[in-house]
Amino acid sequence: MSVNADQVLDCSGMACPMPILKTKKAVDSLEIGQVLKMIATDPGSGSDMEAWTKKTGHELLSSEKDGEKYIFFIKRTK
Repeated sequence: MSVNADQVLDCSGMACPMPILKTKKAVDSLEIGQVLKMIATDPGSGSDMEAWTKKTGHELLSSEKDGEKYIFFIKRTK
């Protein structure tokens, strides 16, 4: 799936909760409907992102693993 991101956030090397905190700040800076591409290396980031998007109501468009990296596309919905 090809998603165009309006902003890219690289959280490689960061451990929980930093990727979530930085993602929240980045998503808050987007306009509604814009998409953030977040890159993480923390193996727990997949479940963290799913839980965070459910809690906040933002849309997790896709998540994939590419080698050691986990790549998420999050759409701001409100």
